[in-house]
Amino acid sequence: MWGIIFLLPALIVFCLFLWTPIFKGVIYSFMQVDFVRGNEFIGLNNYREVFANSALLISIRNTLYYMLLCVLIGFWVPSVVAMAISELRRFQGGMRLIVYLPHIVPAVVLYGMWQWLYDPLGPANQIASWLGNHQFMWLTDKSIAMLSIVIAETWQAFGGTTLIYLAGIVGIPKDLYEAAEIDGAGVLQRIRHITIPGIRHIYVLMFIMQLIGTSQGFMTHMALTGGGPNNATLTYMYQIINEAFTNLNYGRASAMGVLMFLVLTSLSMVLYYFQGRSKEA
Repeated sequence: MWGIIFLLPALIVFCLFLWTPIFKGVIYSFMQVDFVRGNEFIGLNNYREVFANSALLISIRNTLYYMLLCVLIGFWVPSVVAMAISELRRFQGGMRLIVYLPHIVPAVVLYGMWQWLYDPLGPANQIASWLGNHQFMWLTDKSIAMLSIVIAETWQAFGGTTLIYLAGIVGIPKDLYEAAEIDGAGVLQRIRHITIPGIRHIYVLMFIMQLIGTSQGFMTHMALTGGGPNNATLTYMYQIINEAFTNLNYGRASAMGVLMFLVLTSLSMVLYYFQGRSKEA
């Protein structure tokens, strides 16, 4: 009973700020929401309007492309950095602090910094000119705008995930590394045969978390490009934000949110199923 009593405040906050908005979102998805004259039940009209919206396919395609770039570029960086830090004999504490610094800096400062870096006359183009390449329009060129966002977000987010991988590496028995060194195994051999198998379960968990997190990405897109150029960085979540807070159509935004919730829940169940099968094997 005492355990339940101590858990109650956290459970109340959890239900109030997470599950209550979810339930209200489901209800609003069937409503014409008007906070002045009152809500009106309209059935599936919001869902019909969502599927009839020409920007829907654009936002879905951009979101999938964004998720793919994040997996190809950002997913591997934290684990590689964590393995490199774990192999250091000295200065591990200092390196952990350095990789975590982007999490400490406020997001507004980070976005301002990246806008300065990506400026046509900024440092990124200066480096490109030194390497003999022409200047890039990082945030206004449709072909590289999404890539520019992924690079910025990878730098901003890899520190926290690196610490998670480091915690997993610390949990691997040291005897395995000592035995490998005695047998003459090098750094790459230790990483391949000990470290990677030892943190395989973290890879699966981080992959699931990254898919869920990137599918809901919109903050960097809103801050750096505003969904442009020509909707090239308009993600599904950013479209929901526009529907709710620009068009003030909370019913349609709620319907889009419910659809995302169903897709992500199904995706998580499938991934956890395969994770369970992998553990059994």
